[in-house]
Amino acid sequence: MTMMNRLKNFFGVQDMTVGKPMTGLLKFSIPLLIGNLAQQLYNTVDAIVIGNSPWGDQGLAAVGLAGPIVNLLLVLFMGISTGASILSAQYFGAKDRPTLNRCIGASLFLIVVSGLIMTVAGYFLSPMLIDLTAPPSPEVRSGAIDYLQIFFLGIIGSGMYNIISGILRGLGDSMMPLLFLVVACVLNIFLDLAFVNSMGVAGVALATILAQGISAILCLWRLCHIRHICDVKVKHIIHPDKPLMARIGMLGLPSGITQAIFSMSAIIVQSLTNSLGEAMVAANTAVMRVDGFAMMPNFTFGTAATTYIGQNVGAGRGDRLKPGIKAMLKLSLISSSVLVAGILLFGHQLIGMFTETELTMQLGVQGLNTLAFGYICFSVSQVLQGSMRGAGETAVPMYISILTTVVLRMPLAYLLAFLTRTPEWPNGQPAALFVSLLVSWIVGMLLSIISYRMKWWRKKLPGTLGNEL
Repeated sequence: MTMMNRLKNFFGVQDMTVGKPMTGLLKFSIPLLIGNLAQQLYNTVDAIVIGNSPWGDQGLAAVGLAGPIVNLLLVLFMGISTGASILSAQYFGAKDRPTLNRCIGASLFLIVVSGLIMTVAGYFLSPMLIDLTAPPSPEVRSGAIDYLQIFFLGIIGSGMYNIISGILRGLGDSMMPLLFLVVACVLNIFLDLAFVNSMGVAGVALATILAQGISAILCLWRLCHIRHICDVKVKHIIHPDKPLMARIGMLGLPSGITQAIFSMSAIIVQSLTNSLGEAMVAANTAVMRVDGFAMMPNFTFGTAATTYIGQNVGAGRGDRLKPGIKAMLKLSLISSSVLVAGILLFGHQLIGMFTETELTMQLGVQGLNTLAFGYICFSVSQVLQGSMRGAGETAVPMYISILTTVVLRMPLAYLLAFLTRTPEWPNGQPAALFVSLLVSWIVGMLLSIISYRMKWWRKKLPGTLGNEL
């Protein structure tokens, strides 16, 4: 095989309905993992730059305060991205090009509509949403509002990247979105450094939306140039296929609701975090940035599971389902275990990237050590839930999220905080936040295993495919 063919094989679309499952998953997952890590760098670089700027812990707290709200208002994009990715994988696996083309057109139409909605809603609701979290100081509140409003003025770039990259992943292309994201990430770093001294928190927000806009344009360019797979036609965007839009919505709605639940719970718990003081807000921001990297293998193999199962269900290849899931569990457990070891060994250095304040560092390291084992549990949950989504069952993962986040984690966090009040920590000890999250991850893993083994949802699959899972 010539060098050009090797590059084409690695950078091109991955058909995971043929070949060894482990080989196809590695080709798909490695670029996706690197891409997810690069995307996490957006917010992490923002936090590092602002935390080491003259704004210090106040700026770091402002960026952290805005994070859960950004995630809440991105749920519409996430839902569309999930639905578009599942259908793209299934139609690609079935080699149904005409329907795939209409699916892409419907997805692009939804990008434009949802982008306009999110821009207006996010900008005007920013002050109210920040106030819901009970900011620890007026300075942190002002910075968080500035960050949010600028971010939402460029929200369509983030939406376009997430949805189009979701389509590309459904088609088995995880490499090109990675390359585009790396370009945008490097640009984001330079823009952060250029804007932070003159604009503060607003500067890192501006840097982020400009970089995300570049990655979105490049993804659109890629989608328009894989004509051997699909065609992006203006008529399919202007006059979208309504049944396909409805199906994208139905498949994506549970995932969107799941993300909304996560974000709403994070906002509610953020109020508890804020009551523990500015040092705790800054420490939690640093922990969540490290957490984002630790979660990447889990999210990566969850996405890979969705694409792999979706393509093989579309192709009717039931014989490939179980071997693929076993391979993904093995990859996810190994990678998450390595990262957990790194967190336990280098937690102090990781938190030290964000702050030099001793109390903030101490609280951050405590949080990382508490959460470490939970990442391994979460890896199992993501692979099994991703497999169910790829098969078209998106409601079960939503129910698990509701149980673990709303019914369990939020009440447990407040209960533990109440029970651990001391003169030093009158509103509860910081460990309450991290222990409650760890417990929710462990329970989520157990519920995912039980749900996956249940037979009723598999009956929805065509033919005997349900028996192969």
